[in-house]
Amino acid sequence: MNDIHIDDFYRDAAIVLHRLYASFPRRVGVFVDDIAGPVTTDEFGVPGERFLGCFGTLLWLGEEGYLRYADTIRTEAIDQAVLTGRCFNILTARVAHGDAEDPTLPESVRVEHSMRIHRLREALNSGSSTRVRGEMLEIIDLMAR
Repeated sequence: MNDIHIDDFYRDAAIVLHRLYASFPRRVGVFVDDIAGPVTTDEFGVPGERFLGCFGTLLWLGEEGYLRYADTIRTEAIDQAVLTGRCFNILTARVAHGDAEDPTLPESVRVEHSMRIHRLREALNSGSSTRVRGEMLEIIDLMAR
């Protein structure tokens, strides 16, 4: 059985980390519908599982020390979010990557390509849930140490 909700969790978490890295150190609002798509509700106005799962991912990232935020905006967003120093350090750490060793590339590009955030960005751009899962598992493992 394929655990689609876990693949969604990894993808959502990767998108959030990438967006917060792109705005670091500014504090920004992170909205669920920007990550998981527009909210769908049932006949009683309760948001769907996908929407609530994404909001749960935002809360989990905060509880586990990946990010800090000032408050929630109902179940729609977290406000004033920023990466923690520990998570920022993990995302900017150098890791083995093919492009990072290419002597024909400028040094600045090699440095950028050697960072974990570059691998996470590539995994997201590939659309491969397997690659995103692999990168997020590595990040989760490093954050747990």
